[in-house]
Amino acid sequence: MKHSRSIAVSIFLLVIASVLAAAVVLFSVTFKGPPPRPAPLQLTKLATALEQATPPPGNEQKLQIVTHTAAPGPRGPERLEPLDHPMVRELARLLRAEPAQLMVYTSEMQRGGDEIRGRFTVGWKVPGGWRIAETAPQPFLTSWHWVTLLAMLGVLIVLGAAAWWIARRISLPIRRLAEAATRARPGVREAIPAGGPQEVRELAEAIGAMQARILEQAEGRTVMLGAIAHDLGTPLSRIAFWIEQLPDDARERASADIGEMRAMLGAALALARDESMPAPHTRLDLGSLIESLADDLAAAGTPVRSEAGPRVVLRGDSVALRRLFANLIENAVRYGEEAVLGWREDNGWAEVTVDDAGPGFDPARAESLFAPFVRGETSRNRATGGTGLGLAIVRSIAEAHGGAVRLETRPEGGGRVRVRLPIG
Repeated sequence: MKHSRSIAVSIFLLVIASVLAAAVVLFSVTFKGPPPRPAPLQLTKLATALEQATPPPGNEQKLQIVTHTAAPGPRGPERLEPLDHPMVRELARLLRAEPAQLMVYTSEMQRGGDEIRGRFTVGWKVPGGWRIAETAPQPFLTSWHWVTLLAMLGVLIVLGAAAWWIARRISLPIRRLAEAATRARPGVREAIPAGGPQEVRELAEAIGAMQARILEQAEGRTVMLGAIAHDLGTPLSRIAFWIEQLPDDARERASADIGEMRAMLGAALALARDESMPAPHTRLDLGSLIESLADDLAAAGTPVRSEAGPRVVLRGDSVALRRLFANLIENAVRYGEEAVLGWREDNGWAEVTVDDAGPGFDPARAESLFAPFVRGETSRNRATGGTGLGLAIVRSIAEAHGGAVRLETRPEGGGRVRVRLPIG
């Protein structure tokens, strides 16, 4: 057996690899650090720029010189430097102006009186207004920020792709196992996929063992029902012989009871046989099968008719499908006086409807009617009730073909049974 790694180990390794990759990228970005800040501007260059109303050569600080009638104000965290600050007094000396004619806003602590650092706004009162020198506003995201964000995005994409690949590797065996469990049904040993992580392999082995136990129990049930039917046949025959000596009325009622018992035994055996010994599926024309069945029953006096539909070819057991639709027709006639069959194709599915003119189905009881020995007519009247296995057999056959059955009440009144079978 191929060694398989635990899901916990795979997830642990993915988390460790993700944290390690993110740490390496962040360390690389941090190690490189943000771009160097602009060098401080000499006050002599600042004074010259203010006098000439032109940014200094190089203009590393991206200085802007403008003239306004109003005095400058702070931008964000900038603070007004006091007039007795050495930097303010030195700048006033260089401009041959009074300190009161200057307004200096800075964003950080100034270290000396011969230069100015960081972001700043300097206003010099001149005739006609204020000449203002200010550093250009910093963008919300600098190039270093963009580099950091792109690096993080690259890590996210790479790690996301790796996580998706690992998640798919983990989930694919589970999905295959779920599909196999969905296809499993009594009488058919479904191959259980055994690949995947250790936990999935253990789950597959447990499901395989459970399937074997269920199949063994189903086979035992079928053998038991066959033995019961065989053993009951002899005493029922003896009872039938003795009741011939009864008066006519009593003899008819007793004969009907024996007939009902034999019908129930036969239906139970048919249900067990359909579940445990499915016939091989062949390609068949659904419309031809329904029309042939409807014609045969109509010729025997059953009020049934079929409405024309498209040509639909599917794979199935014709005998079992005839039994399925015959049971639905029998129920429709018993509870709704007539049966009308129609079919259509719907996105890879064949949908067959059996309508009647009865009271419809109570949504609260619809699902319970598929249980064995549950009858829609609760009076136990022989004239209106069956064995209670008709819909159970219908669902068993439909699911054996990969389909489903649903009970509905039509808006215009009457019951409808909708059977969906896969085409292919």
